[in-house]
Amino acid sequence: MTAFVGYKEHPVSVEHLLELINKSITDNTYYFLRWTHRVSGINKLQKNSISDQFQFPMLEGQIFNDQFELRWKYKKDNTYEVLLLSMNGANSEFKPLEKEWQIEERNAYFYPSTETRFPKGFNYPKHLEIKQRYFLDQTTATVHFVALTL
Repeated sequence: MTAFVGYKEHPVSVEHLLELINKSITDNTYYFLRWTHRVSGINKLQKNSISDQFQFPMLEGQIFNDQFELRWKYKKDNTYEVLLLSMNGANSEFKPLEKEWQIEERNAYFYPSTETRFPKGFNYPKHLEIKQRYFLDQTTATVHFVALTL
C-alpha cells in the first residue's frame, strides 16, 4: 500500500463535494461534522441518504474508513477546500502533496460522556474501535496529518 496525501487545487461546490463523498463511500464509512454551535458526533454514513445526514453550510467535516479520510473545510461562497489522506496510492482527482509519506497507526480512545469539552454531548457507536493514522514526511519524520481510521 502506498500512502497518498492530495488536495483539490480550487475550492469545490457543495454539489461537487457530495459527488466526491458518494464516490468514496463503502459499507463501513463514518462521518464527523462541525458547525459553529454543535458537532454531529461520529455516525455511520448511509449510502442513499447523505443529503438528509449533512446540513450545509458547515464549518468542516470528514468521512473515514479503514482506507482513507476525506476532509473538507468551508472557504467562502458555499465552497469547500478538500483534502484526501489515503493508503491506496495516488488518486487522479487530487493534486498530490509532494512528499514521501510514511504511515503509523496508533490506538485512539473516545472521551467519556462526562467530558466537559463537548457540553452538548458527543455521540458515537459504542462498538466502534477507532484508531489514528499518522502521515509522516519520511525525510524529516515530522507528522503532518492525523487521520481517523478503523
